[in-house]
Amino acid sequence: MTDANLFQLGIGLETGAHAEDNRGHSAANDTRDLFDEARDDHFIRRDGRVFAGTHLIIEVVNGHGLDEEDRIQQAFRDCVDECGATLLHIHTHKFSPQGVSGVAVLAESHISVHTWPEIGYGAFDVFMCGDAQPWRAVDVLKRAFATEDVRVQELLRGDGLVTEEAAA
Repeated sequence: MTDANLFQLGIGLETGAHAEDNRGHSAANDTRDLFDEARDDHFIRRDGRVFAGTHLIIEVVNGHGLDEEDRIQQAFRDCVDECGATLLHIHTHKFSPQGVSGVAVLAESHISVHTWPEIGYGAFDVFMCGDAQPWRAVDVLKRAFATEDVRVQELLRGDGLVTEEAAA
């Protein structure tokens, strides 16, 4: 393979990623105190449940400006600020004749979008762990795309994978 091919695959690039240090850790050690509110991790503990994060499937209906990369990038930034998350990177792509896809990579996970501006529709995913508050993104998206018709479904990612019985 040529260097150009390796570059396209992302091999040999400095990405900022770091290898995980799993020395001295086992699955039992990682879950034994998972229900402890004082535990220093990014799991969410709510109503006696522990899960990895809150994933909102957000549909923007009758939205305006869904073909504008700059507006979408600003909406990502505004969501990050409002939700108390940490932005690492934004990447968007404008399609021809219309539509935008994009992702905001967060320390807490991500926000992504695919738009169909010809029908005023934007399909957003807002997935956050830790102390971030993803539900705050809903009003941000309403304002950003000038619509009141925003439909939301919530998924608790990883819910039920760790139970108090399994952690004991």
